[in-house]
Amino acid sequence: MQIDPSTSKYTIKATIRANGVVDRSDVVGAIFGQTEGLLGDEMDLRDLQKSGRMGRVEVNVTSDKGKSKGEIEIPSSMDQVETAVFAASLETVDRVGPCKATIKVHALEDTRVSKRDVIVDRARELFSNLVTDARSAGSTITDSVRQLVQTEEIILYGREKLPAGPNIESSDAIILVEGRSDVLNLLRHGIKNSISVEGTNIPSTICKLSKERTVTAFVDGDRGGQMILQELLQVAELDFIAQAPEKLEVEHLTHKHVMKCLRDKTATELFVDQNKWARSKSTLKKNIKKSTMKKEDSKKSTMKKEDSKKVKKEVTEKPTVKKSSPDSPYLSKLDNVKGSKKATIFGDGFEVMNEMPITGLQDVLKSGTISEANCLIMDGIITQRLVDLVEGSSIKVIVAEKKGPLTSEPTSIELLTRKDL
Repeated sequence: MQIDPSTSKYTIKATIRANGVVDRSDVVGAIFGQTEGLLGDEMDLRDLQKSGRMGRVEVNVTSDKGKSKGEIEIPSSMDQVETAVFAASLETVDRVGPCKATIKVHALEDTRVSKRDVIVDRARELFSNLVTDARSAGSTITDSVRQLVQTEEIILYGREKLPAGPNIESSDAIILVEGRSDVLNLLRHGIKNSISVEGTNIPSTICKLSKERTVTAFVDGDRGGQMILQELLQVAELDFIAQAPEKLEVEHLTHKHVMKCLRDKTATELFVDQNKWARSKSTLKKNIKKSTMKKEDSKKSTMKKEDSKKVKKEVTEKPTVKKSSPDSPYLSKLDNVKGSKKATIFGDGFEVMNEMPITGLQDVLKSGTISEANCLIMDGIITQRLVDLVEGSSIKVIVAEKKGPLTSEPTSIELLTRKDL
């Protein structure tokens, strides 16, 4: 039986048993006939069906061994009380045709509950589809924008128009990869100084770059990567070699794998020694030649730096005032101000001319009231600013706990620390 819940609010469900063989039409006729006039004209089943307040009487009957039993369902759009009254009236039917029968109402169902279940299920389905579509749309947009930006960042470098990252022209170090997809993958992970060799026929642009830049060859972990590396070793000057994990290609590596491979790159000479397949006479010759040239350049650079340091030392050497002897009275005076954060200005005979906190020393020096002073002893650090202020006065000696870095040593002032005393 199919009851459309959209046409009713309640459904009357009942069972029927008859002592004989009866048909559906017999049951429907018995219900109409025996309830007619029972509840008054307002509750007559025919009138209720005409007005749409009651639905079609659905009966499903089966017969077995001379007896019949079945189920009855009647949809109702009346209110709860009227529906309950009509359902009770069904139990007054005691005969179907010539057979005795019994009808028992076992449930009054609120079809709006099933409507709510349908609504919940449909809403769940719609929401699930919405979330899935939103996620896929967001991911698609992100991937599209990222791919578009990466594609726009790729430039065509050299006479052969090799795919390369945007920093290939300005970077001192470059990474050689096999193809355009490898350049794209490295761009995806923030590496913008890669360039593609486009197969085993190494372009002349790559050979020229290898002589001018620090070159790292980043090849696949398969036989193809080995073949490209063998040719690179013969025609280009490589500084380092990085290789993808076995059977993996650079274009499929994750960010973690890319960074690990580049971090673990090996010097060309060491790589050739460790891998027999990478060895050849021409390869070894080029590597040795390049290594020797680099060592000579390094030696020349070191010699130039040493010569520069010597010249600089000679230029910056200035005559200094002879330091005080260990028997000088400065140490006792320095002990007197230790921990006080004060400064004391002395005259030629070590008479105290002025005493002030460290914070007020600069103001005193700027005031110019210490024209006959000879020595400044302070519980602090000698700084370049302090030296610049003292140079304009009559002070010839500054004694302090420590001395900070000075851009220029004074020639007319003796600077002493506790270590000097």
